[in-house]
Amino acid sequence: MTRDEFRQAVFERDGHRCVVCGAPGADAHHILERRLFPDGGYYLDNGASLCEQHHIEAERTTLSVEEIRQACGIPESRKVLPPHLYDDQPYDKWGNPIMGNGMRTKGELFDDPSVQKILAEGGVLGLFTKYVRYPRTHHLPWSDSVVDDDRVIESLDAFVGEPIVVTVKMDGENTSLYNDYLHARSLSPRKHVSRDWIKSFHARIAHEIPEGWRICGENLFAEHTIHYRNLASYFYAFSVWNDKNVCLSWDESQEWFQLLGLAVVPVLYQGPWDEEMLRGLHKPVHDGCECEGYVVRVRKAFHYRDYRRCVGKYVRKGQVGRHDFWTGQVVRNELR
Repeated sequence: MTRDEFRQAVFERDGHRCVVCGAPGADAHHILERRLFPDGGYYLDNGASLCEQHHIEAERTTLSVEEIRQACGIPESRKVLPPHLYDDQPYDKWGNPIMGNGMRTKGELFDDPSVQKILAEGGVLGLFTKYVRYPRTHHLPWSDSVVDDDRVIESLDAFVGEPIVVTVKMDGENTSLYNDYLHARSLSPRKHVSRDWIKSFHARIAHEIPEGWRICGENLFAEHTIHYRNLASYFYAFSVWNDKNVCLSWDESQEWFQLLGLAVVPVLYQGPWDEEMLRGLHKPVHDGCECEGYVVRVRKAFHYRDYRRCVGKYVRKGQVGRHDFWTGQVVRNELR
């Protein structure tokens, strides 16, 4: 839809009335911010006719996404999400994830001055934690294992002409370390024996991580689908994020990895973008172990909002996670 078609369709569906209070509709509101969508988000089920007051409340997020969908009669099966967001995760209007306790984590638009202003007007900035869910990594177009809700990167333009770094995609649990907390891809503090080692390791280095920064990497203590026999550590780092939600350049990240004494995901290639080379880069074995695939990132720094354009992955054919990992026996990987 075009902007005008979207506006007309939303008003017609809602009878030109605010879906919340029945007053005359003043705005065809985007339930989720259009900037979150690669195509502008002009979908009927991402729209709601709102009066001026309820439009302000929706923008300030004091009127929730779920309340608006319910008022519009949009069922869960028809909710519209940007392709890089998670279907099982509630979000506010601006794409900030909402946790089960009502607290929120910072999404890709959180630091935008206009978003900061309107969230401040709504009095909700105090609901945000400094912890950030690691974003979904999209598959490269030639990835051999795209399944179900996986996403494929829409454009390679951000890579073309740029220096890149390609690293081994390791088969562990994505983990983020702060100076006072750690979490997996989900921010919930679920207890599991596979996380005991990383908690002890984190306690030894946490004081060296700057306030608001995070170190991201793989917790490799337990076998998932690949059994490692020659690990330098049970934690392999792959990125550093500062308090502005910027992923540091690869060179700056290396300095931090060295400072903290961290093992680093193995590098397969560093140099200019070369699609032909990348298409043939995967090898089934690396350093004596099976290789799940590889991850490509631009060498320079980038903001959280640009992650889905600046990072991509290739996954080997047939790679499937263990469905019994959380309930089955934990098999410990092996150190050197």
